[in-house]
Amino acid sequence: MSDTLWWQHGIVYQIYPRSFQDSNGDGIGDLEGIRRRLDHLVWLGVDAVWISPIFPSPMADFGYDIADYCGVDPIFGTIDDFDRLLAEAHARGLKVILDFVPNHTSDRHPWFLESRASRDSAYRDWYIWRDPGPGGGPPNNWLANFGGSGWEYDEATGQYYFHSFLKEQPDLNWRNPAVRQAMYDALRFWLDRGVDGFRVDVIWLLVKDEEFRDNPPNPAWEPHHASINQLLQVYSADRPETLEVVEEMRAVLDEYDGRVLIGEIYLPLERLMAYYGRDMKGAHLPFNFQLIFAAWNAVQIARIVAEYEAALPPGGWPNWVLGNHDQKRIASRVGPGGARLAAMLLLTLRGTPTLYYGDELGLENVTIPPDRAQDPWERNEPGLGLGRDPARTPMPWNAGRNGGFTTGEPWLPLNDDHAARNVAALSADPASLLHLYRRLIALRRDHAALSTGDYVGVEVEGEVLAFERRQAGARLLVALNFGQAPARLPLPQDAPGAELLLSTHPGREAAPVPAELQLGPEEGVVLALRPG
Repeated sequence: MSDTLWWQHGIVYQIYPRSFQDSNGDGIGDLEGIRRRLDHLVWLGVDAVWISPIFPSPMADFGYDIADYCGVDPIFGTIDDFDRLLAEAHARGLKVILDFVPNHTSDRHPWFLESRASRDSAYRDWYIWRDPGPGGGPPNNWLANFGGSGWEYDEATGQYYFHSFLKEQPDLNWRNPAVRQAMYDALRFWLDRGVDGFRVDVIWLLVKDEEFRDNPPNPAWEPHHASINQLLQVYSADRPETLEVVEEMRAVLDEYDGRVLIGEIYLPLERLMAYYGRDMKGAHLPFNFQLIFAAWNAVQIARIVAEYEAALPPGGWPNWVLGNHDQKRIASRVGPGGARLAAMLLLTLRGTPTLYYGDELGLENVTIPPDRAQDPWERNEPGLGLGRDPARTPMPWNAGRNGGFTTGEPWLPLNDDHAARNVAALSADPASLLHLYRRLIALRRDHAALSTGDYVGVEVEGEVLAFERRQAGARLLVALNFGQAPARLPLPQDAPGAELLLSTHPGREAAPVPAELQLGPEEGVVLALRPG
């Protein structure tokens, strides 16, 4: 794989730090906890760890409201703890990616405290301030992602400031060159320490319409949907100038060798592709979330893969995501059998896969009692099922108290079956989903066709999705039966012989395969094709 970059042939593993491992008994995961569990990542076989925000924060949105971009919140440890984690990760061959949140700060960030102190403040234009609209209300109809108006009135200065999320998260004014310079300097602070890249939060929201025009209504909105979707975010998101900012961020990373820029982008396919930038000078990996929202059947998955592959610009490297800290757990969306199939799909498609902690165990969404709900979105819009706590629960490591996550009271409850569904128990079971992930990752590393090879054809036979990965004469066939009944799939006529390399069904041994492949319900296989 010497002809590809580490983030092209590698696998990214996301850690939500509050929930990975607590080292001091306060019930909240921390950097020292992550350091102690690095060997799990090495055993699993991943290449990079992406850590959700660890910066100083009042925790109104659990670290996505940053009060200092160049430090570590005491909840998670110290800057020395981070340096030690980084050094030990690198010693194990693991890259470290940080979560960068440039759209907004905390309302307790020194920049904002100074900004709201006076209309004449040198920092006033670092944020988005506007006079009241006609009648004294908000300047326009823009909404916040967590419910309600996106505008908050400041009594002292008589103006409104804009916040795309909570009122405690004022948006920065990315049209101000001083803001850009300060944020790029923050990137360099971490790059100089040896960080290998950044996942950039809500990167498509950075620049807002210069004329502050009202967003148009969304004719498809229904009352049981999130209130943000009442309007089409035409003027408060994905403005043309945003791409210029992304290219400037990329230029900062290009000052250093081998760093990666990943963008969180929830946009339609044609707009997503724009974030690769002109001449591939934007985000290396604009996150591709299509599988998260896909109907779980062969026809729809085939369509999504084909359209994504066709839309990629020349030189654009693909990537795939099936779970993260904002979405329902894979196993809750597709069931236990579907979770095994999903693992094979994610790790055999062309491009960089991102795994979410706990998905390798088949964790499902955990029911959170109302009195233990932490997520501000759930509290602001209750009853709509928008809360993200169920997918952020602590990692169960063993059958001990609190799954070995903490000696204290965990900040969120663990999965009810943690005594059986934990790392120690599943690592001892060769038939477990955890071992399937490990074997798939090893297979991907052993066969370059899976990690960096070409993607050839998507075809659907009933409920079976099949595609090939090819490189340097090697041909691997991936066949995934999304149905609940057994299925058959003829092998390609130019390669009627095959060897089974791996099945999602435990107990199916590697063996020669005749001209027709037999698949069990919800079974996926990887075959090495042999010419006739």
